[in-house]
Amino acid sequence: MADSQALLIWLRATAEATRLRLLALCAQRELSVSDLAEVLGQSEPRVSRHLRILTEAGLVERVRQGQWVHYRCAQGTPAATFLQGLLSQLDRADPTLVRDRERAQAPGAGAASPTASRLGRELRAVVEAEPMAQAASALLVGAEHPELLTAVAALGGECAVIAHTRRAAQAIRADAQRQGLACRVLLATRPGELVQRDLDRLGRTFDVVLLDHLAAPQSALPALLAAARRALGASGQLWLFEPYDAQESSQQRVVEHPIARLRRWLAEAGFSCERIRPIEAGRHVLAVRAAPAAAGALNRAS
Repeated sequence: MADSQALLIWLRATAEATRLRLLALCAQRELSVSDLAEVLGQSEPRVSRHLRILTEAGLVERVRQGQWVHYRCAQGTPAATFLQGLLSQLDRADPTLVRDRERAQAPGAGAASPTASRLGRELRAVVEAEPMAQAASALLVGAEHPELLTAVAALGGECAVIAHTRRAAQAIRADAQRQGLACRVLLATRPGELVQRDLDRLGRTFDVVLLDHLAAPQSALPALLAAARRALGASGQLWLFEPYDAQESSQQRVVEHPIARLRRWLAEAGFSCERIRPIEAGRHVLAVRAAPAAAGALNRAS
């Protein structure tokens, strides 16, 4: 039994349309803020504010999974009993609730990932918008944005991941298992780099290589591009996600523009730059698509 004060707190917390939708979703399974924001079509800060109200009222619980947090309906408490009765009064055929359930259960919705993020979804969308052959093998290097795993796994070929940190490796393995994906995950020999030992462990080349370089030092990029070229088949495709940074110095009178420098590094590594697209999603990022350069182009670059 609950006292009248507790009932008032619960009634105030649930007397709002978005919060009722959140409770209905969290009653199905544990979901992250990013998952919920994507399903509801609202911003993550707004969803976070609603979740905070529900959490403070004792109706929703935070479940920590390593570094990340999921939300679920309260269990085994008087608040849980109240919530069970409340949710039983909802019409499951309500069009809004039906649409929410479908979006939450759709393959790839919210990337089904505890680490889903706005930027990660933007990166995934860029890759998925480009035509790529099915049954193409793919290598993801970096793995700071697990949403990219969904994009490469959709190609249907062999999938491999080189993670720079144990945290990223664990997150990718968990995501792959959650989505039922067959993907080989290795920890990089040296964080932020791709060295010959890593390529030897992979034992093959790939049709698509994605470099998630947003958390690695820019100074390591030329060597990383050279290694990626060795990992890529002759007719393959490279994707690079790189933070935009002018790196201007007051002590230098002439500064190479970041995009010009990036094109030069690509050419020196044996790539022909096909497209550079800016992405603004909390960070200013360059999405670069490149292909192995023809032999004549390589000779001119050298």
